[in-house]
Amino acid sequence: MGLSVALIEPQIPPNTGNIARLCAATETTLHLVGPLGFSLEDNALKRAGLDYWEHVDLWIHPFWRVFRDAVSTDRCLYFSARAERSYLDAPFTGNSVLVFGNETEGMPQRIRDKHPERLFRIAMRDAVRSLNLSTAVGIVLYEAVRQTGLELDPGHDITTQPLRTHS
Repeated sequence: MGLSVALIEPQIPPNTGNIARLCAATETTLHLVGPLGFSLEDNALKRAGLDYWEHVDLWIHPFWRVFRDAVSTDRCLYFSARAERSYLDAPFTGNSVLVFGNETEGMPQRIRDKHPERLFRIAMRDAVRSLNLSTAVGIVLYEAVRQTGLELDPGHDITTQPLRTHS
């Protein structure tokens, strides 16, 4: 069991396709929690995911309760622009489930209220309401990979490699 990403009622097919590609690149399981705002046969979804869909461990849950019955609450970390604590402080483990709300409504209030101790945000200027969902997932997922020391490329350990600077 490794890292997972869960999207609650995603609305925009290209975002979900981009996230699927990200999951394929990191060997991360993708959970889509319905109802979905699109068909899984949507061309924009397929185009954004390119030919990587076959490499995605994809789970479809028709609604929130089915997801909650399938995944332990202890594994879930929730991400919202309305949270107070930084995603850098999230207690990532090798089997964390990174849960994100949808593009139009974000993380549902009922979940934010129920799990405030497991709710985190990505810092941004006040002038910006939120980040694009696929961008937010990428930021958080790669931080989880870095913090947990998961190896993506056997020749390059991202937890110890120095940052490159341009002269």
